[in-house]
Amino acid sequence: MSIRKILGKLDAFIPDSMRGPVDLGTKERNYRQLKSLLMAAMLGIAMVPLLMVAGLSYYYYKDLLQKSEREQLEWQLDGATNSIEHMVDSLKSAIQFTTKGDRYGELLDQQNLEELLSRMQYHYGFFADLGVIDANGIQQAYSGPYGLTGTDYHNEKWFRDIADGGVHISRVTTGFRKAAHFAVAVSAIDPVTRQVWVLRATIDSSTLQKFIDTIKTAATDDVFLVDDEGILQTSSRFYGETLSRFSQEIPAGIRSGILDDGANVFEAIGIIEDTPWSVVILKKHYLQQEEWQDFRKKLFLIVFSCMLAGILVVVVLVEKLTDMIKKTDELQLTMLKEAEHTNKLASIGRLAAGVGHEINNPLAIIDQKSGLIEDLLLMGEDFQYKGVILKNLEGINTSVGRCKTITHRLLGFARRGDNRLETLQVCDVLTEVLQFLENSMVKKRITVDLQKNEDLPLLRSDKFQLQQIFLNIINNAIDAIGEDGLVSINSYVVAGDIRVVIQDDGAGMSEEVAAHIFEPFFTTKEQGKGTGLGLSITYGLVKKLGGDITVRSQVGKGTAFTITLPINNESV
Repeated sequence: MSIRKILGKLDAFIPDSMRGPVDLGTKERNYRQLKSLLMAAMLGIAMVPLLMVAGLSYYYYKDLLQKSEREQLEWQLDGATNSIEHMVDSLKSAIQFTTKGDRYGELLDQQNLEELLSRMQYHYGFFADLGVIDANGIQQAYSGPYGLTGTDYHNEKWFRDIADGGVHISRVTTGFRKAAHFAVAVSAIDPVTRQVWVLRATIDSSTLQKFIDTIKTAATDDVFLVDDEGILQTSSRFYGETLSRFSQEIPAGIRSGILDDGANVFEAIGIIEDTPWSVVILKKHYLQQEEWQDFRKKLFLIVFSCMLAGILVVVVLVEKLTDMIKKTDELQLTMLKEAEHTNKLASIGRLAAGVGHEINNPLAIIDQKSGLIEDLLLMGEDFQYKGVILKNLEGINTSVGRCKTITHRLLGFARRGDNRLETLQVCDVLTEVLQFLENSMVKKRITVDLQKNEDLPLLRSDKFQLQQIFLNIINNAIDAIGEDGLVSINSYVVAGDIRVVIQDDGAGMSEEVAAHIFEPFFTTKEQGKGTGLGLSITYGLVKKLGGDITVRSQVGKGTAFTITLPINNESV
């Protein structure tokens, strides 16, 4: 699969709201979904390599331990096999040496046989008895504690196997003695009678057990002998006493497995040549068990610590990243809304300028013509309807004057003239504006709380336009309060700008009304009491001065306008 197809499949998991830049016409982004997506992606990027490295470390270190354990078991198995074979060879050599020459007749003598047994027990210590068996399998002489003279062995398989001359090592059995033992039998030919005879020595099985015990080391959990029929020849820590059955198969070699108790085990089996025996070495778990446990503990702590640290870092990064994306989107939305609002105002401004100019010309003609008519009437004689005509002319002049005021404001809204910059103190401008409105506020019993900030720096701006801005806002505050209220005015410096907050405790506005108050001709006042141009003109003036204006309002609690003005901006 190509990378393009893989990216295409991954792209299907990206929500539609995340595929492009934020748009005024689309629904808001699902930031919780974005956070989950980022979290999953970053956790995957961080955790997958960590888990892969941890898994490979676990696998390779375990494999290394197994190889090391296997090599040590091979060395131990070779040592144990060689030791047992050496012991067997010693036994065979001792008995074969006894059968050399014309010994058959000599050993039939009971005293000679007992002396031979005594010498062998003196040198080796583990011989239990000796027996001389003739060619018919009848034990002709016996030295030992069991009184087996005359015992017939001619039906025994081992007797038939060594009849032609050979050595036989028996399994551990109880036999006639009813005690665990094994026998070493050597056949020879009597040079006098030319018949085969057998010297058979019996050895107590505890001898094998003692020998096996000398092979055990701290590195092995169990060492024992088992015959080719699966019968234990020595006791086993895990499988029972001598002559118990060993339940598993006995193939030579080294292999790993799992015991019934769930423990991992290494099993090494070596065949003892010329005997029915196999030596079995078992090792539970691993030789470097402490190292393995220590490695696993450290690996777990490292992986857990890395995962915990990774999760914490990812959570913090995702929170920061999502917050940054959200703020960027909000800023972008604000800029888009402002641009849209500015474009709307610019369009309306051009429309207002056109309308203002077109209406001003006919208004001027009406004003001149009405003035001419009034002058002619005043210069002429009186007649019956002269007073009525003059009164109507006065009404025409009043209406024309009102229309001029409206067109003047329309042109003022659309005006893009030069600013007359000067250095001034904002509080002084506010004081002058409040003096203009003093009579109106006194009449309506409205209190003004002007917080004069003595540390406020001088402002370079257009005084006339600032007066118009503050006049419009305070006038709106007075209208919103009606009677018996408070207008608070505060000013301070924020990030190199002067911020003026004008707040009233009037009726306030809903969010829907507040969203449209800067639009031309939008008003909540009764018909005939407002043109809806005051705040839109204020908005345009503030923008022309390089500042910004915002409004916060709550129904029943009042309204606060915040005007931010640059202290020294020569570009305005």
